[in-house]
Amino acid sequence: MTTVQISFALRTFSAEDPGGWEHLSDQALLLERHGVDRLVVGEHIAYGPNMAEYSRPEVGGQAGGRQPTGPDGHWLEPLTFLTFIAARTTRVRIGTNILIAGLRPAGLLAKIAATLDVLSGGRLDLGVGVGWQREEYDLVGGDFLARGRTLDETLEVCQLLWREPVASYAGNRLSFSGIHQMPKPVQPGGIPIWVSGTVNPRTVQRLIRFGRGWIPWGDAMTDPASGIPRMRDAVAAAGGETNFGVVGLLALVRKADGSPDAEATAAKAAAQVRAGVTDLRLPPSLVEQPDFEELVSALVSKIRAAVSSI
Repeated sequence: MTTVQISFALRTFSAEDPGGWEHLSDQALLLERHGVDRLVVGEHIAYGPNMAEYSRPEVGGQAGGRQPTGPDGHWLEPLTFLTFIAARTTRVRIGTNILIAGLRPAGLLAKIAATLDVLSGGRLDLGVGVGWQREEYDLVGGDFLARGRTLDETLEVCQLLWREPVASYAGNRLSFSGIHQMPKPVQPGGIPIWVSGTVNPRTVQRLIRFGRGWIPWGDAMTDPASGIPRMRDAVAAAGGETNFGVVGLLALVRKADGSPDAEATAAKAAAQVRAGVTDLRLPPSLVEQPDFEELVSALVSKIRAAVSSI
């Protein structure tokens, strides 16, 4: 079984200008110090006026979902931010959840990611997805309706450039030959890709072709005990390996008086691991707790104890 890890999503966004972002560096150092395995960040490069589209699953959103900021929210670019964090940490892995990878030219993304992997000592993971917002694709001259094919080609080119000393490629949108791109990522085989999506044929094929892990979306995100077996069965039926990692969102359990219950939260983590989760994502709301550091320390310790024998 894949080793169970504990991760945390840093809030690299703010509804209004926070006046500075150094608090995120402080949080990263604290989380690393107390044994968190992976820090991840999301992205939006811009917003259009149609924020309600996020609540539409048919375009890639989440039913009933709402974005955490309005259209004028402040969002840091994730790969730039992770470079900043990599320079201040030494052990914790860094990653995206998610990067809308098709918004970037494939060759440029391959170069940026390889550089970050080298500078971080091989600590980078890339969680990728197609996104839900047409305006972000409009902004970079992309095709929103072809975003799935664009993501596939982007991942194909990145892995080719990471693995081959001299790369050639012929695709629907892109072709090149005799390309040398150095340095390669530190991690053998290139940077691990985590594929986000619902249980559907496109996500299944993307996971088989490119993925080290799966970031569930839609119903599978809210009900991993049902979603994980469905995804593993679908991957197996399509001829893929089923030993991929899975992200699970861990809600903080509270006592009757409203205070956090680390013991009960750890028990909930153990239940998720039994269901097949390999990456337990602590809730970002922990940063709002007055005893943030003490709570993180207790949760990491109790979760590790609870899942150690599973």
